[in-house]
Amino acid sequence: MLNRYIKLIDWYIIRKYLGTFFFTMVIFSVVIVIFDVSEKLDDFLKHEAPLSKIIFQYYAGFIPFYLNFLSPLINFIAVIFFTAKMADQTEIVPILCGGVSFNRFLWPYFVSSFIIFFITLVFNLFIIPETNQLKIDFENKYINPKSENNKMYTHMQLDKNTYIYIENFDNNQKIGYKFSLEKFKGDSLVEKTMAERIVWDSLKRKWHLETYSVRKINDLKESMTYGEKKQVDIDVKPVDFELFDNIYEAMDMKQLNTRIEQEKIRGTGIMEILQLEKYKRYVYPLSSFVLTLMGVSLSSRKVRGGIGLPLGIGIFLSFAYILFIQFSTMFSLKGGLPPIIAVFIPNTIFGILGFYLLAKAPK
Repeated sequence: MLNRYIKLIDWYIIRKYLGTFFFTMVIFSVVIVIFDVSEKLDDFLKHEAPLSKIIFQYYAGFIPFYLNFLSPLINFIAVIFFTAKMADQTEIVPILCGGVSFNRFLWPYFVSSFIIFFITLVFNLFIIPETNQLKIDFENKYINPKSENNKMYTHMQLDKNTYIYIENFDNNQKIGYKFSLEKFKGDSLVEKTMAERIVWDSLKRKWHLETYSVRKINDLKESMTYGEKKQVDIDVKPVDFELFDNIYEAMDMKQLNTRIEQEKIRGTGIMEILQLEKYKRYVYPLSSFVLTLMGVSLSSRKVRGGIGLPLGIGIFLSFAYILFIQFSTMFSLKGGLPPIIAVFIPNTIFGILGFYLLAKAPK
Protein backbone atom coordinates (compact mmCIF):
# COMPACT_ATOMS: atom_id res chain seq x y z
CA MET A 1 0.00 0.00 0.00
CA LEU A 2 2.75 2.40 1.01
CA ASN A 3 4.75 1.64 -2.15
CA ARG A 4 1.95 3.17 -4.25
CA TYR A 5 2.86 6.58 -2.87
CA ILE A 6 6.51 6.23 -1.85
CA LYS A 7 8.83 4.91 -4.55
CA LEU A 8 12.38 3.59 -4.30
CA ILE A 9 13.95 7.01 -4.90
CA ASP A 10 11.64 8.46 -2.24
CA TRP A 11 12.87 5.95 0.34
CA TYR A 12 16.43 6.84 -0.62
CA ILE A 13 15.84 10.55 0.04
CA ILE A 14 13.88 9.90 3.26
CA ARG A 15 16.70 7.74 4.64
CA LYS A 16 19.22 10.42 3.67
CA TYR A 17 17.13 13.19 5.24
CA LEU A 18 16.32 11.49 8.56
CA GLY A 19 19.74 9.88 8.87
CA THR A 20 21.51 13.22 8.39
CA PHE A 21 19.06 14.97 10.72
CA PHE A 22 19.51 12.57 13.65
CA PHE A 23 23.27 12.32 13.12
CA THR A 24 23.48 16.13 13.22
CA MET A 25 21.46 16.13 16.44
CA VAL A 26 23.99 13.78 18.04
CA ILE A 27 26.87 16.05 16.96
CA PHE A 28 25.08 19.13 18.31
CA SER A 29 24.37 17.33 21.60
CA VAL A 30 28.06 16.67 22.15
CA VAL A 31 29.06 20.22 21.19
CA ILE A 32 26.49 22.03 23.37
CA VAL A 33 27.28 19.83 26.38
CA ILE A 34 31.02 20.52 26.02
CA PHE A 35 30.44 24.28 25.78
CA ASP A 36 27.93 24.27 28.65
CA VAL A 37 30.23 22.30 30.97
CA SER A 38 33.05 24.77 30.34
CA GLU A 39 30.69 27.68 31.08
CA LYS A 40 28.89 26.23 34.12
CA LEU A 41 31.78 24.40 35.80
CA ASP A 42 32.44 27.27 38.24
CA ASP A 43 28.74 27.33 39.22
CA PHE A 44 28.73 23.56 39.79
CA LEU A 45 31.75 23.82 42.06
CA LYS A 46 30.62 26.99 43.83
CA HIS A 47 27.21 25.58 44.81
CA GLU A 48 28.53 22.02 45.35
CA ALA A 49 26.20 20.37 42.85
CA PRO A 50 26.32 16.54 43.11
CA LEU A 51 27.67 14.78 40.00
CA SER A 52 24.62 12.48 39.85
CA LYS A 53 22.27 15.49 39.71
CA ILE A 54 24.42 17.23 37.09
CA ILE A 55 24.18 14.20 34.81
CA PHE A 56 20.74 12.75 35.51
CA GLN A 57 18.84 15.94 36.37
CA TYR A 58 20.47 18.95 34.73
CA TYR A 59 21.71 17.44 31.48
CA ALA A 60 18.70 15.09 31.25
CA GLY A 61 16.65 18.29 30.95
CA PHE A 62 19.24 20.49 29.26
CA ILE A 63 19.87 18.33 26.17
CA PRO A 64 16.17 17.89 25.12
CA PHE A 65 15.50 21.61 25.73
CA TYR A 66 18.32 22.88 23.55
CA LEU A 67 17.92 20.25 20.85
CA ASN A 68 14.26 21.26 20.64
CA PHE A 69 15.23 24.95 20.55
CA LEU A 70 17.90 24.37 17.88
CA SER A 71 15.88 21.85 15.83
CA PRO A 72 15.13 24.44 13.08
CA LEU A 73 18.87 25.07 12.74
CA ILE A 74 19.66 21.34 12.77
CA ASN A 75 16.88 20.57 10.30
CA PHE A 76 17.96 23.28 7.86
CA ILE A 77 21.62 22.28 7.99
CA ALA A 78 20.73 18.60 7.49
CA VAL A 79 18.55 19.32 4.43
CA ILE A 80 21.12 21.59 2.81
CA PHE A 81 24.03 19.26 3.56
CA PHE A 82 22.68 16.08 2.01
CA THR A 83 20.79 17.84 -0.83
CA ALA A 84 23.86 19.87 -1.83
CA LYS A 85 25.90 16.67 -1.69
CA MET A 86 23.37 14.94 -3.97
CA ALA A 87 23.56 17.89 -6.39
CA ASP A 88 27.36 17.89 -6.27
CA GLN A 89 27.42 14.16 -7.12
CA THR A 90 24.99 14.79 -9.99
CA GLU A 91 22.20 12.70 -8.47
CA ILE A 92 19.43 15.30 -8.80
CA VAL A 93 19.83 16.04 -12.52
CA PRO A 94 19.04 12.44 -13.65
CA ILE A 95 15.95 12.41 -11.41
CA LEU A 96 14.58 15.60 -12.98
CA CYS A 97 15.63 14.56 -16.50
CA GLY A 98 13.81 11.25 -16.00
CA GLY A 99 10.49 13.05 -16.08
CA VAL A 100 10.07 13.75 -12.37
CA SER A 101 8.79 17.25 -11.75
CA PHE A 102 10.45 19.38 -9.09
CA ASN A 103 7.23 19.38 -7.05
CA ARG A 104 7.21 15.57 -7.14
CA PHE A 105 10.89 15.62 -6.16
CA LEU A 106 9.86 17.54 -3.00
CA TRP A 107 7.42 14.80 -1.93
CA PRO A 108 9.90 12.64 0.10
CA TYR A 109 11.27 15.79 1.71
CA PHE A 110 7.86 16.73 3.04
CA VAL A 111 7.16 13.16 4.18
CA SER A 112 10.35 13.43 6.25
CA SER A 113 9.34 16.92 7.38
CA PHE A 114 6.01 15.58 8.61
CA ILE A 115 7.79 12.90 10.65
CA ILE A 116 10.03 15.55 12.24
CA PHE A 117 7.04 17.86 12.75
CA PHE A 118 5.07 15.13 14.53
CA ILE A 119 7.99 14.13 16.77
CA THR A 120 8.71 17.78 17.64
CA LEU A 121 5.04 18.47 18.40
CA VAL A 122 4.80 15.46 20.72
CA PHE A 123 7.99 16.54 22.49
CA ASN A 124 6.74 20.14 22.81
CA LEU A 125 3.39 19.16 24.29
CA PHE A 126 4.26 16.20 26.51
CA ILE A 127 7.99 15.58 27.03
CA ILE A 128 9.81 18.93 27.02
CA PRO A 129 7.75 20.34 29.96
CA GLU A 130 8.78 17.31 32.06
CA THR A 131 12.47 17.55 31.15
CA ASN A 132 12.34 21.33 31.63
CA GLN A 133 11.17 20.73 35.20
CA LEU A 134 14.35 18.77 35.87
CA LYS A 135 16.55 21.47 34.35
CA ILE A 136 14.76 24.38 36.02
CA ASP A 137 14.78 22.80 39.49
CA PHE A 138 18.52 22.29 39.17
CA GLU A 139 19.19 25.79 37.80
CA ASN A 140 17.18 27.51 40.50
CA LYS A 141 19.08 25.62 43.20
CA TYR A 142 22.64 25.27 41.92
CA ILE A 143 23.17 27.84 39.12
CA ASN A 144 20.95 30.88 39.75
CA PRO A 145 19.70 30.57 43.33
CA LYS A 146 17.95 33.62 44.72
CA SER A 147 19.14 34.58 48.19
CA GLU A 148 16.28 37.08 48.49
CA ASN A 149 13.28 35.09 47.29
CA ASN A 150 10.58 37.48 48.51
CA LYS A 151 7.79 38.91 46.38
CA MET A 152 6.56 42.32 47.50
CA TYR A 153 3.19 44.07 47.30
CA THR A 154 1.09 41.47 45.49
CA HIS A 155 -2.45 42.43 44.46
CA MET A 156 -4.54 39.68 42.90
CA GLN A 157 -8.15 39.20 41.83
CA LEU A 158 -9.29 35.62 42.43
CA ASP A 159 -12.77 35.85 40.93
CA LYS A 160 -15.36 38.46 40.05
CA ASN A 161 -15.93 39.48 43.68
CA THR A 162 -12.78 38.42 45.57
CA TYR A 163 -9.45 40.23 45.92
CA ILE A 164 -6.34 39.50 47.98
CA TYR A 165 -3.27 41.50 48.94
CA ILE A 166 0.02 40.31 50.46
CA GLU A 167 2.63 42.87 51.40
CA ASN A 168 5.55 40.42 51.47
CA PHE A 169 5.69 36.73 50.52
CA ASP A 170 8.72 34.59 51.41
CA ASN A 171 9.00 31.87 48.76
CA ASN A 172 11.54 29.89 50.79
CA GLN A 173 9.35 29.65 53.91
CA LYS A 174 6.00 29.78 52.03
CA ILE A 175 4.81 32.51 54.38
CA GLY A 176 3.07 35.77 53.52
CA TYR A 177 2.95 38.85 55.74
CA LYS A 178 0.26 41.54 56.07
CA PHE A 179 -2.47 39.58 54.28
CA SER A 180 -5.94 40.87 53.40
CA LEU A 181 -8.92 39.22 51.68
CA GLU A 182 -11.81 41.35 50.44
CA LYS A 183 -15.16 40.05 49.20
CA PHE A 184 -17.61 42.29 47.34
CA LYS A 185 -21.24 42.06 46.33
CA GLY A 186 -21.53 44.33 43.35
CA ASP A 187 -19.74 47.52 44.40
CA SER A 188 -20.25 46.94 48.13
CA LEU A 189 -17.69 45.41 50.45
CA VAL A 190 -19.36 42.61 52.46
CA GLU A 191 -16.39 40.97 54.16
CA LYS A 192 -12.76 41.81 54.85
CA THR A 193 -10.27 39.40 56.43
CA MET A 194 -6.89 40.61 57.63
CA ALA A 195 -4.02 38.60 59.09
CA GLU A 196 -0.46 39.18 60.22
CA ARG A 197 0.66 36.01 58.45
CA ILE A 198 -0.65 33.49 55.95
CA VAL A 199 1.17 30.14 55.99
CA TRP A 200 1.09 27.31 53.42
CA ASP A 201 0.63 23.82 54.92
CA SER A 202 2.42 21.56 52.42
CA LEU A 203 0.93 18.38 53.93
CA LYS A 204 -2.72 19.44 53.84
CA ARG A 205 -2.11 21.76 50.88
CA LYS A 206 -4.11 24.47 52.60
CA TRP A 207 -3.52 28.03 53.79
CA HIS A 208 -3.67 29.03 57.46
CA LEU A 209 -4.12 32.53 58.82
CA GLU A 210 -2.32 33.60 61.97
CA THR A 211 -3.46 36.50 64.19
CA TYR A 212 -6.44 37.37 62.07
CA SER A 213 -9.57 39.52 62.13
CA VAL A 214 -12.75 39.17 60.07
CA ARG A 215 -15.02 42.15 59.48
CA LYS A 216 -18.47 41.41 58.05
CA ILE A 217 -20.74 44.15 56.72
CA ASN A 218 -24.49 43.72 56.21
CA ASP A 219 -26.00 47.05 55.22
CA LEU A 220 -25.65 49.15 58.39
CA LYS A 221 -24.69 46.23 60.62
CA GLU A 222 -21.08 45.23 61.17
CA SER A 223 -19.44 42.46 63.15
CA MET A 224 -15.80 41.74 64.03
CA THR A 225 -14.23 38.37 64.77
CA TYR A 226 -10.70 37.83 66.07
CA GLY A 227 -8.59 34.71 66.36
CA GLU A 228 -5.10 33.23 66.43
CA LYS A 229 -5.32 30.57 63.72
CA LYS A 230 -7.78 29.74 60.97
CA GLN A 231 -7.84 27.77 57.74
CA VAL A 232 -8.82 29.69 54.61
CA ASP A 233 -9.76 28.32 51.20
CA ILE A 234 -8.49 30.50 48.36
CA ASP A 235 -7.60 29.55 44.80
CA VAL A 236 -3.91 30.43 45.13
CA LYS A 237 -0.77 28.29 45.42
CA PRO A 238 2.79 29.24 46.46
CA VAL A 239 3.88 28.85 42.84
CA ASP A 240 1.77 31.94 42.06
CA PHE A 241 4.31 34.00 44.00
CA GLU A 242 7.44 32.53 42.37
CA LEU A 243 10.05 35.08 41.33
CA PHE A 244 11.75 32.79 38.81
CA ASP A 245 10.67 33.64 35.26
CA ASN A 246 11.40 30.18 33.82
CA ILE A 247 8.74 28.18 35.66
CA TYR A 248 6.19 28.44 32.82
CA GLU A 249 8.43 26.36 30.53
CA ALA A 250 7.94 23.43 32.92
CA MET A 251 4.13 23.55 32.91
CA ASP A 252 2.25 20.90 30.98
CA MET A 253 -0.58 22.01 28.70
CA LYS A 254 -3.26 21.44 31.33
CA GLN A 255 -1.40 23.57 33.88
CA LEU A 256 -0.68 26.22 31.26
CA ASN A 257 -4.31 26.48 30.15
CA THR A 258 -5.47 26.64 33.79
CA ARG A 259 -2.97 29.40 34.53
CA ILE A 260 -4.11 31.37 31.48
CA GLU A 261 -7.75 31.17 32.61
CA GLN A 262 -6.73 32.31 36.09
CA GLU A 263 -4.66 35.16 34.66
CA LYS A 264 -7.67 36.47 32.73
CA ILE A 265 -9.21 37.23 36.12
CA ARG A 266 -6.13 38.05 38.19
CA GLY A 267 -4.36 40.35 35.75
CA THR A 268 -0.91 40.00 37.33
CA GLY A 269 0.89 40.95 34.10
CA ILE A 270 2.11 37.57 32.87
CA MET A 271 -0.55 36.84 30.23
CA GLU A 272 1.83 37.50 27.30
CA ILE A 273 4.43 35.10 28.73
CA LEU A 274 1.83 32.36 29.22
CA GLN A 275 0.29 32.76 25.77
CA LEU A 276 3.69 32.84 24.06
CA GLU A 277 4.65 29.63 25.82
CA LYS A 278 1.39 27.98 24.74
CA TYR A 279 1.34 29.12 21.11
CA LYS A 280 5.00 28.42 20.37
CA ARG A 281 4.54 24.77 21.37
CA TYR A 282 2.06 24.36 18.52
CA VAL A 283 3.47 26.76 15.92
CA TYR A 284 7.26 26.36 16.02
CA PRO A 285 7.22 22.68 14.88
CA LEU A 286 5.84 24.01 11.56
CA SER A 287 9.38 25.25 10.87
CA SER A 288 10.21 21.72 9.67
CA PHE A 289 8.11 22.38 6.52
CA VAL A 290 9.22 25.98 6.02
CA LEU A 291 12.95 25.34 6.36
CA THR A 292 12.79 22.15 4.31
CA LEU A 293 11.24 24.10 1.43
CA MET A 294 13.97 26.73 1.70
CA GLY A 295 16.75 24.17 2.08
CA VAL A 296 15.83 22.09 -0.98
CA SER A 297 15.25 25.14 -3.17
CA LEU A 298 18.56 26.64 -2.10
CA SER A 299 20.81 23.59 -2.42
CA SER A 300 19.39 21.54 -5.31
CA ARG A 301 21.52 23.38 -7.88
CA LYS A 302 25.04 22.13 -8.52
CA VAL A 303 27.48 24.98 -7.94
CA ARG A 304 31.20 25.40 -8.41
CA GLY A 305 33.08 24.81 -5.19
CA GLY A 306 30.92 21.96 -3.86
CA ILE A 307 28.61 22.16 -0.87
CA GLY A 308 30.47 24.91 1.01
CA LEU A 309 28.49 27.87 -0.35
CA PRO A 310 24.98 26.39 0.13
CA LEU A 311 25.96 25.18 3.60
CA GLY A 312 27.27 28.62 4.55
CA ILE A 313 24.10 30.34 3.33
CA GLY A 314 22.00 27.74 5.12
CA ILE A 315 23.76 28.31 8.46
CA PHE A 316 23.32 32.08 8.06
CA LEU A 317 19.59 31.76 7.28
CA SER A 318 18.94 29.29 10.09
CA PHE A 319 20.57 31.62 12.62
CA ALA A 320 18.51 34.45 11.13
CA TYR A 321 15.38 32.35 11.71
CA ILE A 322 16.25 31.85 15.38
CA LEU A 323 17.03 35.57 15.64
CA PHE A 324 13.59 36.41 14.22
CA ILE A 325 12.02 34.18 16.89
CA GLN A 326 13.81 36.14 19.62
CA PHE A 327 12.90 39.52 18.08
CA SER A 328 9.22 38.65 17.70
CA THR A 329 9.15 37.32 21.28
CA MET A 330 10.61 40.56 22.65
CA PHE A 331 8.19 42.67 20.57
CA SER A 332 5.33 40.70 22.12
CA LEU A 333 6.63 40.99 25.70
CA LYS A 334 7.78 44.61 25.53
CA GLY A 335 6.06 46.16 22.52
CA GLY A 336 2.46 45.00 22.80
CA LEU A 337 2.52 42.70 19.75
CA PRO A 338 -0.19 40.00 20.19
CA PRO A 339 1.47 36.66 21.06
CA ILE A 340 -0.39 34.72 18.35
CA ILE A 341 1.01 37.08 15.70
CA ALA A 342 4.49 37.02 17.24
CA VAL A 343 4.83 33.23 16.99
CA PHE A 344 3.68 33.20 13.33
CA ILE A 345 6.01 35.98 12.13
CA PRO A 346 9.19 33.85 11.65
CA ASN A 347 7.39 31.05 9.76
CA THR A 348 5.45 33.55 7.64
CA ILE A 349 8.49 35.57 6.58
CA PHE A 350 10.67 32.54 5.90
CA GLY A 351 7.76 30.73 4.23
CA ILE A 352 7.49 33.59 1.72
CA LEU A 353 11.26 33.43 1.22
CA GLY A 354 10.97 29.67 0.71
CA PHE A 355 8.39 30.04 -2.08
CA TYR A 356 10.58 32.69 -3.72
CA LEU A 357 13.57 30.32 -3.67
CA LEU A 358 11.32 27.54 -5.00
CA ALA A 359 10.38 29.71 -7.97
CA LYS A 360 14.09 30.31 -8.67
CA ALA A 361 15.15 26.67 -8.17
CA PRO A 362 16.29 24.66 -11.26
CA LYS A 363 13.43 22.65 -12.73
